[in-house]
Amino acid sequence: MQIGRGGDNHIHGSIIHVEFIDDKIRIQYDGTETGIAQELLEAGIPKEEIVLGFRPEKIRAYTGFAIK
Repeated sequence: MQIGRGGDNHIHGSIIHVEFIDDKIRIQYDGTETGIAQELLEAGIPKEEIVLGFRPEKIRAYTGFAIK
């Protein structure tokens, strides 16, 4: 979680947002330094089971990860 203040504004939000949809791991947002996708790969999850949901579908075809 990101928690703090930015001037007069309160900052509160998730650093990552991951969902499990149709037997795939869908990364909706990734604000980490190394990238959660890389950590999932290192943990043995195949690219075909990871969807980069934060990328437009037409771009996903070129990433090597699952499209849907």
